[in-house]
Amino acid sequence: MNAGPDARDRLIVALDTPTVAEAEALVARLGDAVTFYKIGMEVVYGGGLALAEHLVGAGKKVFLDLKLHDIPNTVERATAQVARLGVTLLTVHGYPQTMKAAVRGRGESALKLLAVTVMTSCDDADLAEAGYAAGVRDTVRRRALQAREAGIDGLILSAEEAGAMRALLGAGMLLVTPGIRPAGSAVGDQKRVMTPAEAIRAGADHLVVGRPVTAAADPRAAAEAIVAEIADAVVSV
Repeated sequence: MNAGPDARDRLIVALDTPTVAEAEALVARLGDAVTFYKIGMEVVYGGGLALAEHLVGAGKKVFLDLKLHDIPNTVERATAQVARLGVTLLTVHGYPQTMKAAVRGRGESALKLLAVTVMTSCDDADLAEAGYAAGVRDTVRRRALQAREAGIDGLILSAEEAGAMRALLGAGMLLVTPGIRPAGSAVGDQKRVMTPAEAIRAGADHLVVGRPVTAAADPRAAAEAIVAEIADAVVSV
């Protein structure tokens, strides 16, 4: 596992809110308990790119979760636009043409690219229904190797696959895991989940957590509890 980020930077809180104003209110409520935020499509389509720039200007790290996937020229040019925002992470879908185009688009910027392997809301049956010949584990493995070959910095994957991918890829690739649920939390629409401690021990670098923090009665306390669990897990790895 990469040794770089401290426990607080390993937690990425997902700002999956209907409006930018609600996202801003949540950020204010969390204060210095959280240093890293994910901004996804719901907020982006409501004006969230300006929020991303504001957070970067305030010293926060931003993961822009756009899951880019289009013809290579479009992906390359879109990635170049994102690189100008100063965000830390950007997702693209794990298709070879898409990944190679994104690498060209980010150029010499500090933007790190993450390839989406298989969504954590999907299982083997979902992939079969969509026409994939392989199941989750084989598909994740194939896309992980393709991502490394393309020059991608890391992967979005379930914590269930993190251990195998860390063993396969070594310490050089960032592993970012959504579908994180503290013990006792509702699973919701996720099908492949782990607790924060389990994910860290499996080899994850960053954990993306949404509802267990944002829907908590005390979001700051929920975030602090997850950071504490991460810190304990890092020490035991």
